[in-house]
Amino acid sequence: MWEKMTKILGTDPILILGLLMSVGFSGMAGAARPNVIVIYTDDQGYGDVGALNPKAKFETPNMDRLAKEGIAFTNGHSADSVCTPSRYALLTGRYSWRTERKSGVMGSEGKCLIADGRLTLASMFKKNGYHTAMVGKWHLGMDFPGKPGDRDWSQAVHDMPLDKGFDYFYGVPASLNYGILAWFEGRHAKVPPTMRTSKKKNPRYLDYRIMPPYQEAGGGQSMEVAPDFIDNQCLTRFTDKAIAWMEGKGADAKSGKPFFLYLPFTSPHYPVCPLPEFHGQGKAGAYGEFVIETDHHVGRILDFLKSAGLEENTLIVFTSDNGPENSWQSRLGETGHDSRGGFREGKRSPYEGGHRVPFLLRWPAGIVEPGRRWDGAVGQVDLLATFAAVLGADLPDQAGEDSQSFAAVLREAKADYRRLPLINHGNGGGENRYTITAGDWKLLLPAGKKDVELYNLAEDLSEEKNLAKEEPEIVAELKAKITRIVLQGRTTPGAPQPNDTGYWQDLTWMSEADFTEGAADGIQAPATEQE
Repeated sequence: MWEKMTKILGTDPILILGLLMSVGFSGMAGAARPNVIVIYTDDQGYGDVGALNPKAKFETPNMDRLAKEGIAFTNGHSADSVCTPSRYALLTGRYSWRTERKSGVMGSEGKCLIADGRLTLASMFKKNGYHTAMVGKWHLGMDFPGKPGDRDWSQAVHDMPLDKGFDYFYGVPASLNYGILAWFEGRHAKVPPTMRTSKKKNPRYLDYRIMPPYQEAGGGQSMEVAPDFIDNQCLTRFTDKAIAWMEGKGADAKSGKPFFLYLPFTSPHYPVCPLPEFHGQGKAGAYGEFVIETDHHVGRILDFLKSAGLEENTLIVFTSDNGPENSWQSRLGETGHDSRGGFREGKRSPYEGGHRVPFLLRWPAGIVEPGRRWDGAVGQVDLLATFAAVLGADLPDQAGEDSQSFAAVLREAKADYRRLPLINHGNGGGENRYTITAGDWKLLLPAGKKDVELYNLAEDLSEEKNLAKEEPEIVAELKAKITRIVLQGRTTPGAPQPNDTGYWQDLTWMSEADFTEGAADGIQAPATEQE
């Protein structure tokens, strides 16, 4: 560690010590290693947590408990405003637009976006002696046996969670509007998806349902589905399996071999399908009921940890992959519930409502002064470096290139911590628009017919007053920063790393020649600037 830091910062011990403290390295390695659970919801807006939105039209007591007994990060961000790229960034500590996927989401089937050999949360924990499991929605690509209409489900699935650092997997390949729909455990579907279906009308919401009756193969329906698959069973099954797996690892956790659990729920993403026992709860219709059901399962996890004697030294992160689906508009008009939490727009948008999400962290044994809020920027992309700092583990240069540890915030209520410039990405409507936020300033780069925009978030959280013409120097400074972050293949200090592709058209503020020349120069000299 010392040798690596001196390469970056020189031999000044005061400077090195200051950086170590700022990233939370000091004091963490000597503590008992915690169990770690990441609960990842789907399309849940900032305003869908009572602790973050006092005007919410439903209650979320278990999510609120995470905030009350931990830290509510009020300026926490997904890396993107849609699903697949956010999940890639959360698991790898690297922005998805550095890969070949520059926009959109994946289907169920395809080459996994996480390259073989790339460090993930799971492989990092595994290398440090942890049991690792993923239960829930993957949505990063899987290699299924055969092709639609010609499957051999006795064969194993490859290029999936078990190949990316997880010891155990139970879940579904992607969002429920994509085939293939079955309950996969390990490398096989428990009941093979040998039937076909398409979306069915949802009598309780404006979206759709995935539920029987299904058709035999060849019936012209679009999605492959297992005969026992029903959409409204996801949350119960995932929580049941997660608890069963933790029960099996509980003794090890108490004797020095902790566990890491990644629990990505499918709610409140479409189909909005709360179980009947939640009908009528809250004042935001079926959507509110679905969030209430989600909160119930968060409570089940908390109850298990307490009953198993694992509560004190389990670190839980609760967050969402992007802002709320466009139905937030009708919900706001009909019920008065604002899933955005007052921010501008929602899912797919580059504005705050697209990527500022619930971000709650609870760790009774490790958080100083629980019950507080942290208003400084943090990103889901930062979890890899943060967890590494908690464990006292080093990250190689070619891993977690955009991940900055905020572990110092856990142990110090007034930590001197500032996020390096944070990149977010609007993803939809034909405009893949980049943003960079540094301190109070947020710059939206041009895309399509939309010109550059600049907002001072300290004074204008709703992003209403574009200051780009009034502050040209800040615009130029932020453009230079995002250009450096793109070209050097990383945000953090360290040896520059290559992006997975050459120039792409969404980099509207630079030419292909500038990209090629800058990338070549960047690979020659390490980035050491601390913003």
